[in-house]
Amino acid sequence: MSQPVGRVPQRRNARSNRARILATARQELGRNPDITLEELARASGVVRRTLFGHFPGRAALLEALAEEAAEALETAVAVGAPATEPAERALARFTLSIWPVGDRYRMLWALAHRDLGTERVDDILTPARVRATAIVEYGQRDGVFHSHLPPAVLGAALEAMTVALLEEVNTGTFEDDGTRVAVATLIAAGVPEKQARVVVDEVVATATAEDAVDG
Repeated sequence: MSQPVGRVPQRRNARSNRARILATARQELGRNPDITLEELARASGVVRRTLFGHFPGRAALLEALAEEAAEALETAVAVGAPATEPAERALARFTLSIWPVGDRYRMLWALAHRDLGTERVDDILTPARVRATAIVEYGQRDGVFHSHLPPAVLGAALEAMTVALLEEVNTGTFEDDGTRVAVATLIAAGVPEKQARVVVDEVVATATAEDAVDG
């Protein structure tokens, strides 16, 4: 059975509108967490009815952003390091991979527990937490990271620092492409500062070379 004339362009426009609304929401919610859906519709360049057709309420909009963030974070975590890679390089690579995701969805941190709930936030972060704990665990085993805290606890502390830095980005007091955060994470895990800087530089150079080959 053939599709009605105009159905495909309509669906394409609907996908485009939805993507534009979400992209605008990521920007505007960072500036004003209490923005109304009517204000967001105007900022997105769509009529109120179009926005409500995709997102019937604030909760639906935030859940869509949460789903995007969860998928992006899971993809970033899946960019795994080689099994034989030293723990300090693995942690640097991990931090550099997830920072762009956190930076893109940092406005969710201001809204997460109030609007999404702790359980939903935990669902989003679980893949990253599992990976970070595994890296910390074998880093401690190899004597690379501090061992005075259990792996999960040290991983949670590193996560809290990352979230704090994202909040500073939200306030405009900090800006980074991930390299300074990666160095700070290694130092907090127990790597001497000079070595941490060398490790991060090496990981960045390797990633840049890999991207050039893929491109």
